[in-house]
Amino acid sequence: MGFSRPHLRCLSPEEADYVIREVHEGVCGNHSGARSLAHKLTRAGYYWPSLLHDATQYVKACDKCQRFANIPRVPLEEITPITSPWPFAQWGLDIMGPFPVGTKQAKFLVVAIDYFTKWVEAEPLATISEKNVKGFVWKAVICRFGIPRVLISDNGKQFDNGPFRELCSQLNIKNHYSSPRHPQANGQVESFQVCCGHTEPPSEPRPMKLPSSSPSAQKAVIPVEIGLTTLRTTFHKEEENEGQLRLNLDLLDETRERAARRIALYQGKMARYYNTKVKLRRFEIGDWVLRKVTQATKDPSQGKLGPNWEGPYKIIQYYRRGTYHLEDRHGKRLPHPWNAEHLKKYYP
Repeated sequence: MGFSRPHLRCLSPEEADYVIREVHEGVCGNHSGARSLAHKLTRAGYYWPSLLHDATQYVKACDKCQRFANIPRVPLEEITPITSPWPFAQWGLDIMGPFPVGTKQAKFLVVAIDYFTKWVEAEPLATISEKNVKGFVWKAVICRFGIPRVLISDNGKQFDNGPFRELCSQLNIKNHYSSPRHPQANGQVESFQVCCGHTEPPSEPRPMKLPSSSPSAQKAVIPVEIGLTTLRTTFHKEEENEGQLRLNLDLLDETRERAARRIALYQGKMARYYNTKVKLRRFEIGDWVLRKVTQATKDPSQGKLGPNWEGPYKIIQYYRRGTYHLEDRHGKRLPHPWNAEHLKKYYP
């Protein structure tokens, strides 16, 4: 006797396995959740003592349910603020483009931004070859601001190659590469790209250089002050201005220390707020996981009806917090570590 129906047939383990498989993914199955599956089984007139537990375990291990599962939107790892110990010690590198073709066929932009001062260096390029990127880092970063402590970039071949690594090794520069599909690891330069994307192009082309005879090139006044002088330009005294500039340089170290404390305070406040929403996801070495399908690996013929996850892959190494090295079923190691936000545990 049952509460949902007058008579329920009690099944043996073998019969229960057949029934639960047929109802969940058979001809009339719809890959429903565990409780819905248990409800369908009782309505069909079946029962056994571990019905709900068996339904839960079967749904959890269903291959199709795992591959087509929704992608979680909650953060899965605590945020790690990136700080620079002193000015020009840590730079973020990235490539922007392609843009409309400009002078000398330039359509790409290689960008470097200092994590402490937010100073930006950029150079237009016609091609983003390894040689061009290496030359940019040498001229725009090392020769102008000294040897940095850390260079942060993505895994593009322009940054992750033998000559570039050799240059950094000779100068004792550490290379930090963000995991694939995780631009937050190089967030400073990514934020700069967002700012550039919100900037409207000028209605008229601007000159690349101001003429040396122009007052705008010598005293940094705005063009309207040339035709109609202002109080600032009328009473400007070069000697007093020079003295104030030198005083600013004397107080520069104190200003930088105060800015560093403000940045650390803000980052700590931001991290505490962000971490309240985190739902930690941890994997152990030897676990099998599925990886989020990306545009590069998605089958274009499937469109929106394709699976959200691919794999499975095996965890073979813990790289750093929230980042893991993977290998496929054939033992082939993937070239780059992957962040936990792109992984979910697979139950074979």
